[in-house]
Amino acid sequence: MLVGFAAASIVTSVITGLTGAVTTPADTAQAASLAAVAQPLPAAIGDAPASSGPAGAAVSGPGTAAVFGSIRAVDPAALPGFLGAHASDLNRMLIDPPAASDVSQLWKLLDPARQAALLKFAPHVIGNLEGVPYAVRGKANVLDLDRTIAAAKHDLRTQRGKTERVALKRQLTTLGNVQTALKKKGGGARTLVALDTSADARAAIVVGDLRTARYVSVLVPGMYMSVGEQVVSWAGVAQNLYSQETGFLKRFAGARPHSATPGVAVVAWIGYQTPVLTNIGGMDLARQGADSLERTLIGLQSLRQSDPPYVSVLAHSYGSTAALLALEKGTVTVDALALMGSPGSDAQSVHGLGVRDGNVYVGKASMDPIVDSAFFGSDPGAPSYGAKKMGVDGATDPITHQSLAGSSGHNEYFTTGTECLRNLALIGIDRGDLVLS
Repeated sequence: MLVGFAAASIVTSVITGLTGAVTTPADTAQAASLAAVAQPLPAAIGDAPASSGPAGAAVSGPGTAAVFGSIRAVDPAALPGFLGAHASDLNRMLIDPPAASDVSQLWKLLDPARQAALLKFAPHVIGNLEGVPYAVRGKANVLDLDRTIAAAKHDLRTQRGKTERVALKRQLTTLGNVQTALKKKGGGARTLVALDTSADARAAIVVGDLRTARYVSVLVPGMYMSVGEQVVSWAGVAQNLYSQETGFLKRFAGARPHSATPGVAVVAWIGYQTPVLTNIGGMDLARQGADSLERTLIGLQSLRQSDPPYVSVLAHSYGSTAALLALEKGTVTVDALALMGSPGSDAQSVHGLGVRDGNVYVGKASMDPIVDSAFFGSDPGAPSYGAKKMGVDGATDPITHQSLAGSSGHNEYFTTGTECLRNLALIGIDRGDLVLS
């Protein structure tokens, strides 16, 4: 059973998604650029302080550019040794990364041999770096997952300390749950597009294909949504939403049986440390979630720049606050936002959010103590906020004629067969006109 959904993130908590200054060199300057970066790497790549860029965005220092540039200049046969010697420098790319758009361009400049070497010898970096193709990230993260599990099992056989054994067993349980969550159950392949295997694990699993999907929905969870406890259930919610979205699209295309149904992808995202009772009252984790979600969305839009999908963010409770904070920054825009059981944020109306056409929906279940609280600043459900009401109390679906259950309290918004989940599916495929209110 899912407990206390809310808040956001994809990618590990250490990634700080910067809009870096790395650019693809013109052909006339490429030789000079490669000659420069072929020099010995700095002693501490990423140590250069970040400077402020447009709209307050950070610009990464020269270290991250030197990493990619040096890799391009090293002979493929020598890459394994080079990557091993500079493992710490590569890991710093998750602390001081280039912009996702720059990573995407630089990745394309690497030949297949260098790409394969990076995936093999630095899977944690490649698997969590925004701008790297999602299929590559999926392979890298599965490799990192398998290696970490094997290492933990080996350590457990040799470790005698009680505290260390407890930690290893906990890690194996968490990572085993990630493996379980990756197993396909129903339509749509599953891809692990982000993974942090540390004690404070993070993960993002996609149901569907982010490379081609016409509609992309990002599920943002909150309180008590740890990878170890909830990743399987959260992936199950993504699967249910995927099935409903594809089901509606097929139904709507029924009159055109030979036409292709648009693709769908749903991201089951646990990309930040979600709160518990002892820290739910603070905003620090919400800000971390906001930063992580912002990077995830910018990464998606960078990779899909030539074929942008319809992107919706579906957030609950503390996660809705994280999502609101991300969309208040002015750095990224989505097509739709749905908030359930929201304690609000600083934004006072839909006009303060990066959501096209003010396409914001609010669901408020009966007996939910969080709705109307404006605990973190504003009440998205207030008339003055300008959001659209979304029914969650139960109804009969006028499209399928099925009876839809109501959601009660704070934790039933994502339950299968509810009016809420049905409405979220329609929001995710740009059919807000069919949402029951």
